[in-house]
Order: sequence, then structure tokens, then C-alpha cells
Amino acid sequence: GALPCGEAAYAHLIESQTTTRLPAEEIHALGLREVTRIRGEIEKVRVQVGFPGTAREFLADVATSERFAPFRTEQEVLDANRAIEGRVNRRIPELFRRVPRTKFEIRPTEAFRAATASAEYSPGSLDGTRPGIFYVPIPDPRTYRAPRMEDLFLHEAIPGHHFQLSLTIESTALPRFRRIDANNAYVEGWALYCESLGRELGIYTDPYQYLGMLLGDMHRAIRLVVDTGLHVQGWTREQVIKYMLENSATSETDAVSEAERYMAIPGQALAYKTGQMKITELRARAETALGSKFDIKAFHDEVLKDGSVPLDVLDTKIDRWVNSQR
Repeated sequence: GALPCGEAAYAHLIESQTTTRLPAEEIHALGLREVTRIRGEIEKVRVQVGFPGTAREFLADVATSERFAPFRTEQEVLDANRAIEGRVNRRIPELFRRVPRTKFEIRPTEAFRAATASAEYSPGSLDGTRPGIFYVPIPDPRTYRAPRMEDLFLHEAIPGHHFQLSLTIESTALPRFRRIDANNAYVEGWALYCESLGRELGIYTDPYQYLGMLLGDMHRAIRLVVDTGLHVQGWTREQVIKYMLENSATSETDAVSEAERYMAIPGQALAYKTGQMKITELRARAETALGSKFDIKAFHDEVLKDGSVPLDVLDTKIDRWVNSQR
């Protein structure tokens, strides 16, 4: 915002990253509302589990207590993730009609990059010979923390990136370039939306796993506030770091790294939450319009069947689908 034509440049970056024409001020306000909402949900979990301290003390306990690092070997971590896979797959037919043909595997991140890697998904190949792979970084299994496992699996693996990317790659009805092309708002928005499906898929029965989902959602909501804060509202690097530390369980080291990411790549971090909120909005709109005719499996098919599209296009597409269902 301090650069010549900076305001116009940032507006362009918002449009390219979110595939919408949302003004920065509206995104900032959305983020503030989401941070407040999620903070309230975290407080409910604190009360549910009977933690006696403040919300910040609660999050610090979850981030540091040894009871949330129960693993001793790499195999134990992998087995726990595969157990989540089994539980999710049993309930997938309740929410999805179309599932990928591409095979799926869970692997530990290679040792040479595990120390600095995040959990991630690598899509399968166009010809189907390479499976989709959920990579789990386990540099030291004794420090691997459990509360984020279920929401990370839904996001990075099934039904998140594995379903969306694999179904697109497999769709020979699409031009080849569209089978391998994507935009962050749609792809990461879908994966973040999938984190909200945990209870419908039979997980998040442990309140700490549900808390893990809330922490992930809070992280993306904070991004709406601080990215726009930096580039439109005149926030400083120090303000961003302070806001992140006050509203999440992140460490100061991670907060600094994130703040400098938003400084270096304006607008990119807005895509995740913007996409999630649009898909959630479209589902609520369809449920209201169709009532008893609403079919969650058909809705998910419609969101996924044409591959990655701009959010404005997705909005129009779902409206047309709703009208056809009437």
C-alpha cells in the first residue's frame, strides 16, 4: 500500500488470488468476524473438556503438553493416519457419489526434507500409474502432535485434495490443460471446506481433534485480517505478529515466518478462507432453496465435476444446478 499504485496492484492481486472482486476492506471485515466466531467455538471446547485456565492458557497447554504427543515410532504415526483413513472411507458413500479411480497412499515425508516440510498431498499422474500420495513429515515421532491429525487428513487427503485433484485429472471430458490447471481459491477452498465435514464423516468425536479443526480454521481466518491489514490498513510487521500470537496457538517463530510470507506474496493467503466460505455459502443457499430435495452427494458432485473454476463461475454454476433440481 505504500508503493506507487500499490492500492490498485493489491486489488489486482486479490482478484487473481481469490477469483472474486471482493474489496480489501470487506475481506478484512470478514476475517475479523470469523476470528471472533472461531474464538467463541474454541471457548466452548475449553469449557467442554473442563480446562480451568484462560483460552490462551488452554491453547498453550494443547501446544506443549506431552499427552498430546503420544507417539514413539514413525510406524505409530502412519498407523494412526491409516486408521483415520479407514474411518473416513466407511462414511464417504453418505456424502459422495463420485470417487476417484486414482489409488491413494500415505507415506512418510522423505528424511532429507522432513524437518522443514508440512503435511502435503502429491497428485497422481494423468495416466493413472502414480497414486495420489499424502506425505506426513515425521522428523521425530516423539514430538509429532495429535490434535491436528484428523482435520489435516480431511484437507490434504480424503475427501480434500485427493478427491478434487484426482477427479479433475481423471475427467477426459475436460481439455488436457484444465485437467492439470487450478486456482488456489477453488482448490484450497475445497480442501478447507472438507475440514468442516468431519462430524458428518464420523470423526471429531474427540473434542481435541475438533479443536484441531478450529485451530486450522482460525489460522486461515487470521490471514484475511493480517494480509489486508499489511497492504491496505497500514499494519506493521510487528502488529501482524502480535495479532497472530494473541489469537492462535502459533509459536513466535512460526508467526514471524507467516508474517514475512504475507509481506512477500501479497494476497496469496486470502484464497483459502475465501474459497471455503464461498462453498459453505453455496451449500447453505442450496439447502434453503431445495429443502427436502437437497442431496448432499449431488451437491458435492456438482462442485467437483467441472474441475477448478473461478469462484464467481462456481456461484453461477451452483445457482443453475439448484434451478434444475427444482
